[in-house]
Amino acid sequence: MGLAAAYTPGWLSAQVKAEPTREHRIAGVELFPYALESKQVTRIALGKVAAEGVFVRLRTGEGLVGWGEASPYAPITGEMQASCLAIGKRLAQVVQGRDVFDLARIVADMDAVAAANPSIKAALEMALWDLCGKLARQPVCYLLGRYRDSFETDRTVYLDEPPAMADKAKEIVREGYKVVKVKVGQSPELDVARVRAIRTAIGEKVRIRIDANQGWTRDTALKALWSLEEFDVEFCEQPVASSDWEGLRQVSEHSRIPIMADESVHGPSDAIECVRRGAANLINIKLMKSGGILKSMHIAAIAEAAHMQCMLGSMVETRLALTAAAHVVAAQKCVVYADLDTFTEHKIDPVVGGMQVKDGLVTVPQTPGLGVDVEADFLKTLKPA
Repeated sequence: MGLAAAYTPGWLSAQVKAEPTREHRIAGVELFPYALESKQVTRIALGKVAAEGVFVRLRTGEGLVGWGEASPYAPITGEMQASCLAIGKRLAQVVQGRDVFDLARIVADMDAVAAANPSIKAALEMALWDLCGKLARQPVCYLLGRYRDSFETDRTVYLDEPPAMADKAKEIVREGYKVVKVKVGQSPELDVARVRAIRTAIGEKVRIRIDANQGWTRDTALKALWSLEEFDVEFCEQPVASSDWEGLRQVSEHSRIPIMADESVHGPSDAIECVRRGAANLINIKLMKSGGILKSMHIAAIAEAAHMQCMLGSMVETRLALTAAAHVVAAQKCVVYADLDTFTEHKIDPVVGGMQVKDGLVTVPQTPGLGVDVEADFLKTLKPA
C-alpha cells in the first residue's frame, strides 16, 4: 500500500467510490491574484518577502464554494504570483468536473501535470478540503482526525538592527504572545547581538526561537549557536543551505540548541531523507512547500514514526491559508509548535471567520470546512485571472 493510500482518511476513500452528484462536482474554478501592503519591511536572510498571492475559489454544480490560497516565495518554492496563475490555469482543467471527494486522486493528477509548483497545488487542494468539510458538515480538522482545538503560535521579529528588533519583541510580548521567533542568518556577531538585545528586553520567561533561513555556513552556524546557548534558545531553524544535508547533520550533532529542518524538507521524500540521515531534531512543515494538506499529513506521519516533533510554519499567507494550516496542527499530535503569524504583518485582513488569535493562542474554527471566507468588498477589488 502506498503512503498516500495508507494515510488518506477512510471516509474520503469511501466517498470516491460513490456516484458523484452535481453537489459534489466542481463546476467552476476561479483564480484571484492579490497584493497586500505590509506594516513594515519584512526581511529575512534570503531577502525581502512580500504578500503577493492567489486566492482560489471552487464552486460545485449546486453553488457551494470552497476557498484556497497560494503564497509563493521564489527563493524557497521557485514560484511567483505569475507562475502560480499560469500553472493554475492548467491545473484548473484537472480539477474541473471532478468529484470533490476524489481529492487524493486529484492531487496525484495535479502532480502529473506539474511536478513542482507546490503553493498553487496547495491552494486548489485546500479549496477541495473546504468543500469536503462543508459537504460532510464537519470542520476539516475533524475529517483529518481531531487531536486538539487550540494551540500556541509564535510571533516573528524580522531582520533589523538589534535595538529595533528588541523594541519589536517588547511590542509582541505586550500583545500577549509568549513565544518570539527571531530572524537571524547574517554574521554570528550581529545575530548574537540581536538575540542578546531581545532577551534583555523581554526577560527570561518568554520563549525565544531563531530562524537562520540558510544564512550561515557550517562553521558560522556553530560559532553562532555556541554563543547563543546562554540565551535559552528553544531551537534554530535551517542554519545552513537547504541542499547541505551533511552540514545540517554536523550542526545538529554539535549544537546543544536543537536544529529544525525547514527549507530542506519540502515533501514526504525529503522528510524520509532527513530521518535517514539524522540531519535534524525537528521538522518545519509548510503547506506551501509540501503542496497541500494531504502531503503535510504524510510528512507528520513520517516524523511521528521517527519520534520527531514538528512545527507548522508559513510563508506570507493571509488567515485563509493559515487557517488551513491550523486544521493540520489540530489534527496532528506530533505537531507541537506553530508559526502562523504572517497575517499580523499585513495592513489589512481580507479574511472573514477563520482561526482566531488572542494572546498568542490560536483557536481553530468549529464550523464545516475550513471556516473561512474572503471579505466581499475586498474580493470586488480583485480581477479574476
